[in-house]
Amino acid sequence: MKSYLFPPQASYRLVQLTDCHLLASADGWYQGCQPALHLQQIVAQLQPSPPDAVLLTGDLTQDHSRASYQLLAQLLAPLRCPVFFVPGNHDDPLLLAELQQQPPFHAATLLELADWQLWLLDSTGTTPAGSFDSTKQQSLQQHFSASTARHFWLFMHHHPQPLACFIDRYGLTEQQQFWQLLLAETRVRGLSHGHAHLAYQRVQDGIQLVGCPATSVQFLTTPDWQTVEQGPQWCEWQFAAAGAVSWQFKRL
Repeated sequence: MKSYLFPPQASYRLVQLTDCHLLASADGWYQGCQPALHLQQIVAQLQPSPPDAVLLTGDLTQDHSRASYQLLAQLLAPLRCPVFFVPGNHDDPLLLAELQQQPPFHAATLLELADWQLWLLDSTGTTPAGSFDSTKQQSLQQHFSASTARHFWLFMHHHPQPLACFIDRYGLTEQQQFWQLLLAETRVRGLSHGHAHLAYQRVQDGIQLVGCPATSVQFLTTPDWQTVEQGPQWCEWQFAAAGAVSWQFKRL
């Protein structure tokens, strides 16, 4: 597990972007919106006061093209801050590996911010549903045991608990085992994900769950797949060295 160490400071501001669904063309359309335009508008909003880092929680592309990933790099470059990501079910692992070799992207899956460790988990499997199998679980448990950090927060693409809508058929397949792993580690404060294209927050068994809204379109909490264009959205995070954490859902 490759780590990235942030310089000491009182607090850290991170921006989470998810489900960009970019296409090869900057003026391409996805479910009634232009994903590149949405992302460009978010970057323009952030540019006067860039965050300490950007976290991308999957489904960066819709058409799985190299051009769409290059477009992502171009759109994020004005922020001049490190960018980290986890893959989504729409992403191409080989093209993502290429992307990690160029700025502003970094290959780290563990971010160290004073008393915090942020774990970037790969929840992709062989189907659109999420997977965090026994091998991944064992590895994460070993990393937890070896860590001396006081607080953990996890980021992944797929949702780990049901949301009572159509997206549950594509949720994490090993939900019970994964959740028991988190409950066994008292330093896990919460988890944020993408995939569901909706903003929500709740506490389950003492663990905060945060769903980040999509930069592209939002999904409705209906039994069948329905989308709604509500403009560019994202989530901003504050992690304090003293252990406090807060977040805000943002919308243009």
